[in-house]
Amino acid sequence: MNVGRRWPGLATTVWAVGYLGFGLVCVGTDTALLSQGLLPPGVLGWIAVVLGTVSVPVAGAATVLGPRPMLRVLLWILAGAAAMSAFSLLMDVLGLLLGQPVDSWPTALGHALAAVGAVLLAITAQGNRAGTGAVEPATAAGTDLPAAANGSVHGIAIVGTLSFLPYITMKMIWSAGGSFAGVTGAELEAISARNGASGLWLILQRWGLDPTVLLAGLGIFLLWGLVRPWGLIFPRWTPVLNGRRVPRWLPLTPALVGAATLLPYGAIGLGYATLVATDVVSIRAGDFPTPEDALLATWVGMIAFCGYGLALAAAANSYRRRTVQARPPRQSTPVP
Repeated sequence: MNVGRRWPGLATTVWAVGYLGFGLVCVGTDTALLSQGLLPPGVLGWIAVVLGTVSVPVAGAATVLGPRPMLRVLLWILAGAAAMSAFSLLMDVLGLLLGQPVDSWPTALGHALAAVGAVLLAITAQGNRAGTGAVEPATAAGTDLPAAANGSVHGIAIVGTLSFLPYITMKMIWSAGGSFAGVTGAELEAISARNGASGLWLILQRWGLDPTVLLAGLGIFLLWGLVRPWGLIFPRWTPVLNGRRVPRWLPLTPALVGAATLLPYGAIGLGYATLVATDVVSIRAGDFPTPEDALLATWVGMIAFCGYGLALAAAANSYRRRTVQARPPRQSTPVP
């Protein structure tokens, strides 16, 4: 196996060693990693240790032997576990963009490392299959643009978009000064200020522009940009937005980060909401008047995150397949 084919495994092995070291430092120094109340703070350090410990030999074996079927399965399982560990990275990034400090820098670093690992593990699991299997058409007929996604991906994108509508409606009610789940817009602004929201965040709220609604709009724009060719969305911008001028990593990077963050976060949240609804566990009222109000807001948010995260993952995979360039098989040069 040449170096070109071995680099994903080598990079993943290096990441696994680094992630294992990060976990050992957290455990050894009693550094608590926050998990949005889903797990005790000390557990995430041990999860990093276990994930890194298992990933080192698996990635090393994939580097030497290639992604054999059993190794491929293990790599995908580890990639899913890493994505779960990075579930709130997007919230950290968006908070920083809006001038809000992260709750914990070690936790944010752990999210970032886990996200990098999820990508590397997935690339290693995929191996050298890109361009060798059946892929969707690379270009639309008669144009330089990538073809649109197939009907099933369009359907998933529609579901992902619709799943955001209750969340956007809830936020717009609050931005307009109305009441939802027992909380008024004025009370929400006071809660945001008490929880350390940045000045920019509070200014946008006073203008009736909830920052999360703006971000949801950008997310939906990204989703459909992955599903439909950019030039078909903006015909006049075709020279700038076609596949030749926009590197495929540019839309894929935020899409993969968003999917790896929102899908696990939403799925875990929906599972938690289901346990609350069936009286298996309880939920704290928090900033809401009653636990029932808190559960209602949880349902709205988690449906949005899970539905959109699933759609973004499907759209990103479709875009990746539609824009990959098939490589001709390497021909060996006869030795004279």
